[in-house]
Amino acid sequence: MNAPPKPPKKYRDFIERFPELEQAWERIHDAGRKGPLDDRTIRLVKLGVAIGAQMEGPVHSSIRKGLALGLSLEAMEQVVALSAGTVGLPSAVAAFTWIQDVLEKR
Repeated sequence: MNAPPKPPKKYRDFIERFPELEQAWERIHDAGRKGPLDDRTIRLVKLGVAIGAQMEGPVHSSIRKGLALGLSLEAMEQVVALSAGTVGLPSAVAAFTWIQDVLEKR
């Protein structure tokens, strides 16, 4: 397992400007982690939610964090494939391209 990836600069700039929002976000994040799911499962669920919401930034983040947790690219791509039946093929293809964005920057 690799170290967690560093958040993008724009995010770091935002939380530097609004530290109370970062603290609130961390509390929400911590509260959501309470339960039986392990870190890898949580990351796959969060990837699926990001795909369903069609949020490019959170998909990028989930891929970076998933790779750092040791998740296989194939597992994360399967989440994209599974999403096609719910969000539709065009949205699944968009999510697939967002994965490619992350891989190209590595």
